[in-house]
Amino acid sequence: MTNGPHAKLAELGHELPEVVPPVASYVPAVQSGQHVYVSGQLPMAEGKLLATGKVGAGVSAEQAKDLAQRCALNALAAIDSLVGLENVVKIVKVTGFVAAAPGFTAVPGVINGASDLFGAVFGEAGRHARSAVGVAELPLDAPVEVDVIVEVA
Repeated sequence: MTNGPHAKLAELGHELPEVVPPVASYVPAVQSGQHVYVSGQLPMAEGKLLATGKVGAGVSAEQAKDLAQRCALNALAAIDSLVGLENVVKIVKVTGFVAAAPGFTAVPGVINGASDLFGAVFGEAGRHARSAVGVAELPLDAPVEVDVIVEVA
């Protein structure tokens, strides 16, 4: 499959990471019917957070956008391990959380890091409904967290 999601990721310069092991009592993703629900993904790589702190105070909006993209890559890894990316029919809903410093209101732009990746990988099927929410704290002092619901074949 030379034009599938794995090929598109490679074309974009990305490699699917290993599935991030849960940091509490949950599983990375679960399928129910024709949907896969991906647990909130933090910007982890090789077992470590890539950054900590608040966006707008210590973590720049641009850095946070890159971290949201990493969250999306981690979500794709969870989906791939459960059902295979080639079985994704549609990215249905993305919810992004940003640990925002007081006064930081550019939360939607941060979560575009995830949304843009899904669009680049899946084209029209990557367009989705979304919530982008600024919060006081996230697990492990992560700056961003992203969860996803996808429809699968």
